[in-house]
Amino acid sequence: MLDSLFRLELPPAFSAMRACDSASCETVRLSARSFSAWSRGDLTEALRLSESASQGHPACAGACRGPATIWHSALLVRVRELVAAARSLARIEELTVGAGETGALVAASLVCAGDLALAQGDVAAAVDAVGRGVHKAQQAGLHCLIPDAHTVMALSALRQGDMSTSLEFVDQLRDDALLGRTTDRPGQYAWAAAQLLEVQGGAKSAAHFIVGIVTDDQLLLELLASQPAAAAWLVRATSELGDVSLAQRVASEASGLATRNAGLRSMEAAAVHARALLEGSPERLVSAGVSHLDPWAGASAFEDAGNLLAGLDRERDRAVEILERAVEGYTNAGAPRDARRVVSTLRGLGVRRGRYPRSAGQDGVSTGALTETEAAVAELVSHGFTNSQVGQHLFISGHTVAFHLKKIFRKLNVASRVELTRTWSRLSDAAAEPTPPR
Repeated sequence: MLDSLFRLELPPAFSAMRACDSASCETVRLSARSFSAWSRGDLTEALRLSESASQGHPACAGACRGPATIWHSALLVRVRELVAAARSLARIEELTVGAGETGALVAASLVCAGDLALAQGDVAAAVDAVGRGVHKAQQAGLHCLIPDAHTVMALSALRQGDMSTSLEFVDQLRDDALLGRTTDRPGQYAWAAAQLLEVQGGAKSAAHFIVGIVTDDQLLLELLASQPAAAAWLVRATSELGDVSLAQRVASEASGLATRNAGLRSMEAAAVHARALLEGSPERLVSAGVSHLDPWAGASAFEDAGNLLAGLDRERDRAVEILERAVEGYTNAGAPRDARRVVSTLRGLGVRRGRYPRSAGQDGVSTGALTETEAAVAELVSHGFTNSQVGQHLFISGHTVAFHLKKIFRKLNVASRVELTRTWSRLSDAAAEPTPPR
């Protein structure tokens, strides 16, 4: 490993690919300095150094430029400079020619591409890319990439409302931790687990992870530097836990990070969002929604603003307008579950929408006999959820769930939840089978 060989701290994937054997390699040194700068929160400096490293050095133009370019691309994704990240990743293909470690480079670039696709809201592309990346990483023995891939998988499933798949990948992250593979970005892995637990049972069920992240200086810095939506999410979660001091700590850290990296729009938007949420300022939340480069983060800012406006006298129309923007934002971000939550809020304000955003896990199973809502109910019931739990996930009442179940039983010709589970499993298996060639 390069870091142990030269006593340099390098991005884990860079080290694992053993890009160069020269201790004097300028590309390696620049990448090490970039990693160090990023780890201490000097994001602008880290980006500058990683860009210089990605341009390569005459002595190692092939062997080190690939890993350095992937590292630079990853940092661009983290600060949501998505167009620049896509351009940077596009250079990898030409760099793999004759690079010697083609499998490793391809694996790393695919995982990075999946992270980019998730940030863009293209969940299907994200899942496809990281799935291929995991396969390549296993072939190349690059196990340090697997937790990043599992994180993308978990968050993709969570945003689409596929709880069972999200839980599967969170469990795999736990296994990754036991195997010592999560030393790179433990804050993000913990955040993925916290989000799933919060969805399942509220902030209290995720309190261990939430408090652990917020009270650990390095975990909090790492997460805020890499996930623009994390600051507001943590403020919301710690406020729900009733710990204002923790919420203030998150907002303060986000503001400090933005100040240290003036000009990074993603950091500035995250700081404004967290502070405005803490102070209850709907107008500043709207401003944060406009400023966010991350589509999901922007939608969450609009949702926060709309929820505040809905509680004010004579602000209903404004609240509806902003909440509609949140629905659109979540839909564009590939997050139908979050969009459905906002639709439920709009319904409480007297707004009726013709269609609900579609959740994941229904393709191929939602036959013409079932509506999309019925298919979503059947999916959750088949995984053992009670009517009350299904209602919480779909933002409808338990009585409405029972009503849908009666229709599902009749349409699928089943008489119990056990029979429904068996039938739904059979339909799911059939949908997963490849179509035979003509």
